[in-house]
Amino acid sequence: MQPSDLTLSILPEPLAVCQLPPEAPLPSWASGSLVALVRTAEELSVVCAEAAVPLGLPREGDLRALKIEGALEFGLTGVLAGISTALAAVGITIFAISTYNTDYILVRGASLERACRALRLEGYHILPEGELQ
Repeated sequence: MQPSDLTLSILPEPLAVCQLPPEAPLPSWASGSLVALVRTAEELSVVCAEAAVPLGLPREGDLRALKIEGALEFGLTGVLAGISTALAAVGITIFAISTYNTDYILVRGASLERACRALRLEGYHILPEGELQ
């Protein structure tokens, strides 16, 4: 799959990644346009709307998500590699989340415009902010 085959949209709200103890119950407060919960032996990581995170929790906030539009074949390879390579080349770190259908690439809010510019230069289609397919 070539970059020109992919369209990315920008989710509407700032997100946060926060950390809870591994034995914590799944949080009822986790909400937003993207919610991801991952439990390991070391932690429960929560990705959700930054505004939904209670005060005092360890977090990385002001993250913006780029969503790869459309359903990707489950066995497709190289999609995240291409995007992460393009962003790494301009010094942008990512936090990636994959679902059954697609991938989400989270970048710091301050880097969003630069990330979109770098991806466009590589041939990716980026929908204007607020425009969803």
